[in-house]
Amino acid sequence: MTEHRTPPVDGVRPAHPASGRADGDPPLPGELPDSGRARRWLAGDGITQTGPGTWYDAEPPAQVLTTQDLCNGLGSMAFTDERLDVAGRLRVALGLMDLLGWHPLVTDQIHTAHLGPQGPLPPDLLWGGYRRRLEAVPEHEAITCSLWFDWFEYAPTAAEAFAEVLGNDRARLLPGAPEPLLRRARRVLEHSGPVPWATKIDTYRAAARVPALHHAVFRAVLRSHHDTYGSVDPADGLALLTSLELPPGTERLAALRTALAAGPPPRGAGAGAGGGAVRDGAGGA
Repeated sequence: MTEHRTPPVDGVRPAHPASGRADGDPPLPGELPDSGRARRWLAGDGITQTGPGTWYDAEPPAQVLTTQDLCNGLGSMAFTDERLDVAGRLRVALGLMDLLGWHPLVTDQIHTAHLGPQGPLPPDLLWGGYRRRLEAVPEHEAITCSLWFDWFEYAPTAAEAFAEVLGNDRARLLPGAPEPLLRRARRVLEHSGPVPWATKIDTYRAAARVPALHHAVFRAVLRSHHDTYGSVDPADGLALLTSLELPPGTERLAALRTALAAGPPPRGAGAGAGGGAVRDGAGGA
């Protein structure tokens, strides 16, 4: 791979006033999806996919690349292309997540750009893209890992990200809610351990009203207690567990009840120390 020389790619379409479509909506028939934009962007540098996990770089010296090679190189450089507008770079970066899957360099470039001079990124396109992928039938590991490690573990973005991907929709978490919303809720809840407790407790309580989300709420409280950067109020967490209908013998439930009943561990006691020791350093890594 050489210095990036991709020719200009059209940026994301603006909102469609006549139809009410927003930037984060799924592409219309015939409109290039984010993954297609990413493939075209890579092809501009002579890189094409030749099989599962393998890519061909036609630029001399021609070589075969693994997905890991691509992630460590051009796959993490979408926001360096000055010939794209910011929305176009974001679209390519989201498409690279679709193509390449979970890799810290590929996902973190979006978080870093949001916090840097190019940010904040267009919210409809950014969060609409996350919500749409969270609602899809196949789980999108790059999206859930990005939320967990990039957005939720970093204090300045935890509240914004949680609100955008679920918290703002908590009033819709009711029995009979549409399955795409329930899929999104399950995935966000199960990865929300590092989000500050005060930010997420109302959403947890709303989710506890939905029997189909009870196991996800249990997993949310479990990770809030056990994650390295987890945040939980023991009394609130125990009350939530009591409100859930879970199968007898649910793995780790009894141990979690015991741990929460014991109250917060001493400050600095390790994983799940209770207060939400979320990363607060500069930068998204």
